[in-house]
Amino acid sequence: MVIKTETCQFSGLRIYPGHGKRFVRGDSKMFVFLNAKCASSFAMKRNPRKLAWTQLYRKMHKKGLTEESSKRRKRQNVKSQRAIVGASLEMIKAKRAEGRAKQTSAAREAALQEAKSRKKGDGKKKHAHLHASAQRVRTGKASSARGAAARR
Repeated sequence: MVIKTETCQFSGLRIYPGHGKRFVRGDSKMFVFLNAKCASSFAMKRNPRKLAWTQLYRKMHKKGLTEESSKRRKRQNVKSQRAIVGASLEMIKAKRAEGRAKQTSAAREAALQEAKSRKKGDGKKKHAHLHASAQRVRTGKASSARGAAARR
């Protein structure tokens, strides 16, 4: 048979059936206390973390911890490279470094080409824009605001 127990809101200790006090606050929140000592301490607004006999104090100050609850350290796996049949480890590392160098140089070249083409494109766009605005001024289609002001 399992006995239904509650925990004290102040001390954190177990309250067995037939024991304890209930207090209902104005906002309808219910508090259950083990005894009058806990109830009066709560009413006086004492901090349970500062009273040595409460469970909150014991947990905060790491009292009575069992070894089971302490964290176990995990061993970290160390990765190591091994030589393959027909190729030594140094040869594999050299080929890998060579491949990376090729990739980075190819990427750098591509980025330079893209930057150059973008620069060329920007120069053409600027000149085209200036040319178009000059055309509009010459033909009398400068801006709609100026045209409306001139007509009035």
